[in-house]
Amino acid sequence: MIQVYCKNTGTTRSFREGTTLLDMLPEFQFERPYPIVSAKVNNVSQGLKFRVYNSRTVEFVDCTVASGMRVYIRSLCFLLCKAAKDVFRGSHIFIEHPISHGYFCELVKADRSPLTQEDVDKLKAKMDRLVQMNQPFHRFEAPIEQVIDIMHKIGAEDKVKLLETSGQVYMDYYSLGKTKDYYYGRLVPSTGYLTKWDLITYHGGMLLIGPNKHNPTQLAPYIDQPKTFKMFSENLKWNEIMGLNTVGDLNKSLLAGNGSDLIQVAEALQEKKIVQIAEEINKRYCGKNKVRLVLITGPSSSGKTTVSKRLSVQLKACGLRPLTFSTDDYFVDREKTPLLPDGTPDFDNFDTVDHKALENDLLRILAGEEVEVPEFNFTTGKREYNGKKLKLAEGNVVVLEGIHALNPKLTSRISERIKFRIFISTLTGIALDNHNCIPTSDNRLLRRIVRDYNKGAFTARQTISQWPKVRAAEDQWIYPYQENADVMFNSAYLVEFAVLRNHAEPILASVPKNCPEYSEAHRLLKFIHYFVPVPDKEIPPTSLLREFLGGSSFKY
Repeated sequence: MIQVYCKNTGTTRSFREGTTLLDMLPEFQFERPYPIVSAKVNNVSQGLKFRVYNSRTVEFVDCTVASGMRVYIRSLCFLLCKAAKDVFRGSHIFIEHPISHGYFCELVKADRSPLTQEDVDKLKAKMDRLVQMNQPFHRFEAPIEQVIDIMHKIGAEDKVKLLETSGQVYMDYYSLGKTKDYYYGRLVPSTGYLTKWDLITYHGGMLLIGPNKHNPTQLAPYIDQPKTFKMFSENLKWNEIMGLNTVGDLNKSLLAGNGSDLIQVAEALQEKKIVQIAEEINKRYCGKNKVRLVLITGPSSSGKTTVSKRLSVQLKACGLRPLTFSTDDYFVDREKTPLLPDGTPDFDNFDTVDHKALENDLLRILAGEEVEVPEFNFTTGKREYNGKKLKLAEGNVVVLEGIHALNPKLTSRISERIKFRIFISTLTGIALDNHNCIPTSDNRLLRRIVRDYNKGAFTARQTISQWPKVRAAEDQWIYPYQENADVMFNSAYLVEFAVLRNHAEPILASVPKNCPEYSEAHRLLKFIHYFVPVPDKEIPPTSLLREFLGGSSFKY
């Protein structure tokens, strides 16, 4: 017999070796407001069919927990792929990227005809039938060569490339009925678990919508994001031109010795976009409604500071003289920082910034006055005035960077005609394979882990622990305003994960296995192992990545 300690109940039960988590679940009685979809075994995410052969600590989770939601969405993607295979013979489905609180998918039918509402209705009906049938998902583990052969036989060359470059000895794959597929994480036990979802037409494709992460009995709230979608589409277009649609393609190219070229192209694409933004600002500066205030924002670790500095360089090349400062310098003194419900400081709250003082200074600067602006001392937690003065003259534009820069309340008394808004996001345009897209926040989290560690600010465990609060704050204070931007800049870097791997691996490996944060560290380690590592020696000192890796020529 083995002993299993359940975190949900704080109790231990005895089971026979090889008992599944699903069979153990009824033995532990605890409040379950939402259906249990997966579990963490010794802080590692596992499916409910996982068999336990040794004494373990188990925590059962629902879709309000990130690992549980990932298991649900992964299973939902397989459900869609199965339906597409059955309904549209010879078709191919691509689950490309998260957007609008869903997942954008494209269906390429055998006859290449456009997707119609009738097509989507057929898919939904088939998915509904599969859910009602409660068909089991089966997981198999086999030598990597055998899994590659299976994927090759079903025509999944995207998965073949990924697996061939994974460096693994054994690999999992799944089946649903007679349909086989590969997913890089666990699934729910059966289709009957997938009761909350929708499939709608969206920008020529489909949007697969899952449960609300706060209340899984409801759908995630749909929000149309046309500007974000356009940015994703531009990224995907360049990937297609370069023949790098999936991580398998990227790995093959890196192994062929093309790393240097890919870095140069990635840098060129970002610089080209920054030049275009600078030229647009210059055009509007010279136009009827003279732009005088450039507002830059984005979520944590999106590269706001570096983009602001590189944009300033390009504005100077256009003949403009930018006056740059940050909303961070207007933080209230630390003891006045708003608090979260648990009593900890809420550094992302809008009221963390003395927005009245900031707007008053902006109004005076825009009126032509010379204004002394503060600098926040992060050591003392105080706002200081050290003689930094700004005065707007002909040829000057004010560049204000910060997480609340696009919040209308921050500049409500300033004319809309003189503002130019930039939203910086980090939208990974490349997918692991055609059915496994990459979460858009993973590269930001990895960036932050590496930067925090290199600066000695936080350990990986601490950064991971803070991340859910950071993400919640972004949803509340940043993302509601992204579609208000005049232009959106995607700071995702084509070879970013390949470069980050060498830096992130030892840092993530330092997270103790006996802490809750190990679950996320383990997931991220497994994830970055899909990428062939690339040394950062050819990343230039002006690169956005240098903000996180170190070695930047910009001062932060």
